[in-house]
Amino acid sequence: MTIAVIDYGMGNLHSVAKALEHVTHENVVVTSDPRAIRGASRLVLPGQGAIRDCMGELERSELRGLVSELLDAQQKPLLGICVGQQMLFEHSDENGGIDCLGFLPGRVRHFGQQLVGPDGERLKVPHMGWNRVAQHHAHPLWQGIDDGARFYFVHSYYVDAASPDDVFGATHYAGVEAHVATGRGCVFAVQFHPEKSARDGLQLLENFVNWAP
Repeated sequence: MTIAVIDYGMGNLHSVAKALEHVTHENVVVTSDPRAIRGASRLVLPGQGAIRDCMGELERSELRGLVSELLDAQQKPLLGICVGQQMLFEHSDENGGIDCLGFLPGRVRHFGQQLVGPDGERLKVPHMGWNRVAQHHAHPLWQGIDDGARFYFVHSYYVDAASPDDVFGATHYAGVEAHVATGRGCVFAVQFHPEKSARDGLQLLENFVNWAP
């Protein structure tokens, strides 16, 4: 089995690959080669930075069509991470508005400015650090992970999924419910960074490696 971390020029590629190597003896490759991506048994779509840059690099690397094709085919598991989750939706409000891959219905919204928490404390954007994730639906990738487990986040924009059926986990920040674990079929995607989320993050990656949808 080969796990391909899709290299389109954006994302924390090697940290993700090292974390995957920590939880499996399977072959993990970071690649932009369409043949290697097609031939892999599992795919990871990372992303980091602005959505405009991520979508732009996906276009420039000539991988957008391939990623969309693989998403639609639903033939192999794919894990989206951080902006790799946001890219799966229809539209992001970032950078004046950017159309995304449209695999899942919904949009990516900004937390806002001048945010205040329920206790009156000033909240910062980006939402950065550890936060609890409430599991909305059972999923094989939650195996061995407690409901309400803490994961590591760095993001200013959050997913607002249109269908509750696509939401597997959420966190609350700045008065909004951010849909931080979403998916459908062979696809599962998270806003947080499993590679930076200690035991539970590694457990999620191990679950992905063992997932047989």
